[in-house]
Amino acid sequence: MRYLALLAVFVLIVVPNCSSEKSDSATRVRIVFKHGKISGDPEEFRLLLRHFERRNPGIAVRDETLPASTDEQHQFYVTNLEGGRADFDVFSMDVIWVPEFSRAGWLMDLSDMLPQEERLDFFPGPIRAVTFDNRIYAIPWYIDAGLLFYRKDILAKYGFKPPEKWDNLVSVSRALMSRDPGLYGFIWQGKQYEGLVCNALEFIWSNNGDIIDGDRLVINSGENIYALRFMRDLIYRYRVSPSLVTTATEEPCRHIFGKGKAVFMRNWPYAWNLFNAEDSPVKGKVGVTVLPSFKKGRSSSTLGGWQLGIYRHTKHPGEARKLIKFLISPESQKALSLAAGYNPVRKSLYRDRDLITKQPFLPGLFRVFMKARPRPVTPYYMMISQVLQPEFSAAITGIRSPAAALTSAQKQIGHILEAGHER
Repeated sequence: MRYLALLAVFVLIVVPNCSSEKSDSATRVRIVFKHGKISGDPEEFRLLLRHFERRNPGIAVRDETLPASTDEQHQFYVTNLEGGRADFDVFSMDVIWVPEFSRAGWLMDLSDMLPQEERLDFFPGPIRAVTFDNRIYAIPWYIDAGLLFYRKDILAKYGFKPPEKWDNLVSVSRALMSRDPGLYGFIWQGKQYEGLVCNALEFIWSNNGDIIDGDRLVINSGENIYALRFMRDLIYRYRVSPSLVTTATEEPCRHIFGKGKAVFMRNWPYAWNLFNAEDSPVKGKVGVTVLPSFKKGRSSSTLGGWQLGIYRHTKHPGEARKLIKFLISPESQKALSLAAGYNPVRKSLYRDRDLITKQPFLPGLFRVFMKARPRPVTPYYMMISQVLQPEFSAAITGIRSPAAALTSAQKQIGHILEAGHER
């Protein structure tokens, strides 16, 4: 069905003369597109690229898949770009890499590819994430953001609604756990890795805290201390989160929730399709909503997703731009969503009837993506994250008090930013 849906979409976008004789292969310009593993059947993504070639018979695209690990992908790019050995033209980037790569001089300025009118069709978070020194250095490709998954059947059975505040999530979890001792209340990603930073920022932001405010470092604040203490209390005081969350990443959480063993879960949108698969124990029983907030704050989700950039020294900038323009077109965005379940970066597609029919939860993601916030947009983010990960981990496991962890983080990150400004 996915293959047929993809073909149906492209009947509309293949140009009338695409059946004409192709350019001789010797005269075609070849561009190399590096990217991470594509969800779903990779053949359907290759079909998308073949349609691009049919529309542009003078261009051939060779797509090359990198390891699934984002850390390995980042290391690959840094090694090759820094050494001037890049053998690719277009490449996909995690949302947190763009400032680092643009400051290093590895990315082409693509501001002209998104005129203001078209820019308004993109979610605001991804646009902020790809903007550095008021210029756009990558084009958003697809979007992710943190969500609250919940067992709508269990909540309905006992007369509860999805919680809008964190303290309400605690009270509902405790009430339901008392009725079924085999249930966990709330599971989330607490292992010492980038996912922990994403989770912690959602608690921090929803309590009106932050890491960097303009040019000011504001890590060691009362709002942030309260948020980290609450994360720890979920495990050791309220006992609605099991201690296993301190070593959990996305997939273990998904498996626990997918087996019907938890009421609430924080995760990314990819889990929805898996929960609604024919063989899923929770098929038809799962709801999604925005993450809760603290009493004086508002719901916040960490922005995820991938962006498309062009190597600054590519020999084929025009052809590379054509490929990106094709991949971010409404038609391609729709096709990729139907084929692989990727969430489009264009707001207008969240009103598309075909997509809503196939993915009925999509309109509910709209307000989540509108609120999604990028992690600190700075070329030093990767170093900042390497500081935050162990400090946040120490705080939620009780190795350090939240205040001590944040004091240490403030000092270390202050040195990073000072050194960066002196360069």
